[in-house]
Amino acid sequence: MDCSASTIFCFFLALICSIAAAALFSSYRRRSIYLLDFACFEPPRNYRVPHAAFAEHCHYILARDVADFLIRVLEKSGLGEETALPIGAHYIEPFPVPTIAGSREEAELVIFSAIDDLLRKTGVDPVEIDILVVNSNSFYPAPSLSSMIVNHYGLKSSIRNFSLASMGCSSGPISIGLAKDLLMAAPTAGLALVVSTEIITSPSWYNGKERSMLIPNCLFRLGGAAVFLTSKRSERRRCKYELLHVVRTHLAADDQAYRCLWMEEDDDGKLGISLSKDVVPVASKALELHFNRLGPLVLPWLEKLRYIAYIATKKLGSKGKAPPPPFVPDFRRAFDHFCLHAGGKAVVDGLQRALVLGDKEVEATRMALHRFGNTSSSSVWYGLGYVEAKGRMRKGDRLWQLGLGGGFKCNSAVWRCIRDVDGLHEGGDGGAWKDCIRRYPVKMKAVD
Repeated sequence: MDCSASTIFCFFLALICSIAAAALFSSYRRRSIYLLDFACFEPPRNYRVPHAAFAEHCHYILARDVADFLIRVLEKSGLGEETALPIGAHYIEPFPVPTIAGSREEAELVIFSAIDDLLRKTGVDPVEIDILVVNSNSFYPAPSLSSMIVNHYGLKSSIRNFSLASMGCSSGPISIGLAKDLLMAAPTAGLALVVSTEIITSPSWYNGKERSMLIPNCLFRLGGAAVFLTSKRSERRRCKYELLHVVRTHLAADDQAYRCLWMEEDDDGKLGISLSKDVVPVASKALELHFNRLGPLVLPWLEKLRYIAYIATKKLGSKGKAPPPPFVPDFRRAFDHFCLHAGGKAVVDGLQRALVLGDKEVEATRMALHRFGNTSSSSVWYGLGYVEAKGRMRKGDRLWQLGLGGGFKCNSAVWRCIRDVDGLHEGGDGGAWKDCIRRYPVKMKAVD
């Protein structure tokens, strides 16, 4: 009897251990991550900065040659007449020095407005949020921006919150990747809030005279986005997209790439961000490396075979012969929609050439730049908002969000649409585009 009892005990112990192991494996296996919805900040009309107002301010504040230079930069930037700057940047004299209080006021306006809109669209109770990730490049107060959100919305004390700073314009996909990893690592956490923004009137807002450091003042504008991610399969029917891939490329080990966007003080001790002439070659190198990593994950087999043939030709080619031209996959075979970093007209033109895309593929990016300006890490969300408001997003479509930024970094998020998304004319929300989408696309002015 003792032997039989021991055998039965061992059997049940093994069975229990097997069930526990299976349950543990099931809880930690790869889970799908879905995008429930997102919202972009729509600046109030009294914050807009027409070109004429920008030019007037430049002539009042700066030397004539510097003012004329900045006006030429703005004319070639691809920005329209309705982009916005915070109220603190509208004053002429004395030229305002950014303060922590002013930066906090801007952060509260942008972040709370975007989150409020997202909560309204989804009906989510803030206490349901398990994970919070915030990225802001140049403004990182204490307490952090994530703590500011926890305080304002009364989020639960067990929330996992993170604030990412100084990660550049490509930090949107970084935040998405972090939220994804946290959702997959914590089976009990089902809802993550991701906030991407750039605070314009941060301590790095430049009010000096160096041309290379004044260029960001011409391009960056008020903006931000709030995104809900979930790992709950029960919420899948409500969600818009499934996250397929997050791919990151970071070249900071290379000195040239590391210093091409550099925060520093000018000769007068005024803080700003300097853009070096190395940005273009560094960005080209980052894109090439990034394509090599992203391509195998998303390209159809025909494009993969073309790439293998290119590598073979490159490696087996005869010595003395010119190397074959760089291989650029046809990403239009992999994606239906492209939301690229709207860093400026030159950036969008460069990406269009590098990716061999047509005007249709970069329309959303150009129009986001024209209407809202360079909104840093949130620009890819304004581009997606444009696609949705136009009623172009349909079930099964694949979307590519591509960000570029200091470090130098190139990051991607790849999504698949899992239900039709209604455009504004179909009864959809329209988001930040609701008051202007009928005027778009606009014809961009040709500037020599």
